[in-house]
Amino acid sequence: MTWEFGAADATALAGLVATGEVTPDELLDAALAAVEAHNGALNAVVLMQEGVARKAIAEGLPRGPFRGVPFLIKDLGIEAKDFPSHNGSRLLANTVYRGDSSIFKRIKATGVVTFGRTTAPEGGIGAATEAAVYGGPTRNPWNLDHTPGGSSGGAGAAVAAGIVSFAHGSDGGGSVRIPASSCGLFGFKPTRARLPDGPYAGEGWAGMAIDGFLTRSVRDTAVMLDACEGADLGAPYWAPPLARGHAAAISRPPRRLRIAVCDTTLTGDPIHPEVAAAVRSAAKLLESLGHVVEPAQPRADVLGMMRAWTDIVAVGTALGIRSALKGRPLTADLVEGVSRGACAHAETLHPTRYLEAVGEIHAFGRQMAAFFDQGPDILLTATLAEPPAKVGRFDHATEDYVAYRTGPEGIFAYSPFCAAFNASGQPAASLPLGCSADGLPIGIHLAAAFGQDETLISLCAELEQAAPWGALRAPMSQ
Repeated sequence: MTWEFGAADATALAGLVATGEVTPDELLDAALAAVEAHNGALNAVVLMQEGVARKAIAEGLPRGPFRGVPFLIKDLGIEAKDFPSHNGSRLLANTVYRGDSSIFKRIKATGVVTFGRTTAPEGGIGAATEAAVYGGPTRNPWNLDHTPGGSSGGAGAAVAAGIVSFAHGSDGGGSVRIPASSCGLFGFKPTRARLPDGPYAGEGWAGMAIDGFLTRSVRDTAVMLDACEGADLGAPYWAPPLARGHAAAISRPPRRLRIAVCDTTLTGDPIHPEVAAAVRSAAKLLESLGHVVEPAQPRADVLGMMRAWTDIVAVGTALGIRSALKGRPLTADLVEGVSRGACAHAETLHPTRYLEAVGEIHAFGRQMAAFFDQGPDILLTATLAEPPAKVGRFDHATEDYVAYRTGPEGIFAYSPFCAAFNASGQPAASLPLGCSADGLPIGIHLAAAFGQDETLISLCAELEQAAPWGALRAPMSQ
């Protein structure tokens, strides 16, 4: 073969299928071989359905932009009738769906060959992927002692290891961007409601959660977003319409932009020195491209937002778990510690607290909108406050859910940037522009004003061209 499966992005692989240089079956063979070679160490790919994939190929794949390219969906929150799911939980193991979600229908229409799912933490509430239902933690192909992030950690690990060229994820507090940062990939969170949630859900976490993709290239994300974007029937709200689309937007650089750079947390606390240095390096790169870069920090109640986020997610977690229990007791053999803690925290909240917390999230969104309205087009920060954490640091054993989220060693201290843009609904992305002295990826985070997805992804493509990352590969994938 004249192509190397683990090194190509999805667009390149689809081009090989289109010219007849390779068949969809051959690409699936390569993906399955990569699973066999790497998944024992990673524990990233689960619930494989090779028969479903072979049948889809035999019956004729849709002639979409990714026809014949192997694909994996996250084992959380994406209903697909041919793909049973554990949803990251022993309580929900082997769930079978009666139909496909709207987004999976759109994903299938691109012509991808879906053959399995990727691991996720229970409830999607962690920055690591170590759910008990999978028998052990998911590990990072850059260094197996470290986490690939969460909650789309299995997706990040699978793409970084070269098992697939791209994969589905979802992002309710950084769950696409954290794995992208941890695994040296590109991850983009669209504007709130840019992608469909239905028909089996109205919204995720009061509108803070949205689907997305882990990719090796900006172009793969752009094309997949265009294929999937738009409200589904009966959606409670939708994003502002796009002008040209993501793929058209990356065909040329954006206008010269005003970029605010913050090399601390959004509350002014210091971050890991190597990460801060990577932020400053990205700022210099943007300045060299002609953008106007100035230090700035949003005036927004970030800590209040995180308290509201914590309460909203606790209530959502409790609702899902109580429904699935069907009257059974909440026991450790069914539900992990952090999730039990989330249920306990939800029980302490006044019945009016959920709506109060949603109101606080909306107020925060207005504060962030005012910051962008008053000057910058883009806010540049790190994606994480430090390089990827070691496996076990964020496992779900503790029942102190609030400390797990907001304590001094908690998720918010580790990931103080991402959730802000789930709360505000703004588009945000993590780009693999940095590396630690130990050889671990460091993601750089860019966020734009609400609805300005095309400006943001165009800037991401300009940075990819200026500082190409396609050749940067995890040792396991080489």
